[in-house]
Amino acid sequence: MPVPVQIGQREREILTAIIETFISTGEPVGSRTLAKANSESLSAATIRNIMADLAEAGYLEQPHTSAGRVPTQAAYRLYVDQITGRAQISAADASLIQGALHGVQTVEEFMERTSHVLSLVSRGVGITVTSSGPRNALDHIHFSRLGDHKVLAVVVTKAGIVRDRLLRVKADLSQAELDLAARYINENFRGWTMEALRAEIEKQVEQERSEYDALRVSLEQLYRNGALGTEGSGASIYLEGAANLVVSEQDSSRLRQLLQVLEEKERLVSLLDAYLDTRQEAVRVVIGLDEAQPDLKNLVLIGTPAKVGNEVVGSLAVIGPTRIDYQHTISAVSYIARLFDQILNEPENH
Repeated sequence: MPVPVQIGQREREILTAIIETFISTGEPVGSRTLAKANSESLSAATIRNIMADLAEAGYLEQPHTSAGRVPTQAAYRLYVDQITGRAQISAADASLIQGALHGVQTVEEFMERTSHVLSLVSRGVGITVTSSGPRNALDHIHFSRLGDHKVLAVVVTKAGIVRDRLLRVKADLSQAELDLAARYINENFRGWTMEALRAEIEKQVEQERSEYDALRVSLEQLYRNGALGTEGSGASIYLEGAANLVVSEQDSSRLRQLLQVLEEKERLVSLLDAYLDTRQEAVRVVIGLDEAQPDLKNLVLIGTPAKVGNEVVGSLAVIGPTRIDYQHTISAVSYIARLFDQILNEPENH
């Protein structure tokens, strides 16, 4: 494909019209279609010449023998550069998003609802990721004896995320022993990340400390049976809307590969890490994801870090086809990121 070159204002306007028509219809765009809608009353012949120039410049391609043309990745990149900073959320989208996020109290709840509403607004795949960090550190832990050898462990993080787990312990523990273990953890490890906490407890349960022997036995029982979990560390991922890609993807074998990528959490996290810089302030649009994931070649990512104040606690993103509605999706991602900071920075959510 030719290397894209600079084009004039009239060419930009025609290219924008082609892109927006193609996004709307999904059909290759012809000169007659543009001539009917052109405000300058340019003839079909004039538009056809401009389209030929745009194709030569690397911004249009002809998918088959029809007269219609479709935008290239270079065209979409130029288009995104033009609309960046100008995309405004519609009243309908703002209302939909506010309704979906009403009553949210925790990062986890926000992320789960956001993945759903992003898939609705964009008609793509909504993806949200929570990352480990200060707000995902331990706030407090509680143990409840449910019966012989059964304990309910409830872990609450600084972000308000609550995780509970039913444990089956070999040595029966009384409620008094469970309370002692919880008090010890809460007094000594509040604010620790789960990774650091598990490493320290691991070290302590291996030590022979006779003065804390009863406590050590309780901690060992609880730790060995997963009281501190493993899924509580690292990233939690929420994804909705994969079915939206089925409509636009005709190659069934490639579709299977695509869905496999979306199902593998580690690959999704690495994808977002590759393209979303935690220092960025604006929404980033990446067209063609094959540099990080070859299976995602003809898809785009529109995303931004999720921040509470200056602290990054996750990522918000949409993955969709190259003919995604960029203005619609960019404005929605930006709007939700602002709401994230506002809602979760309120005093009652700290």
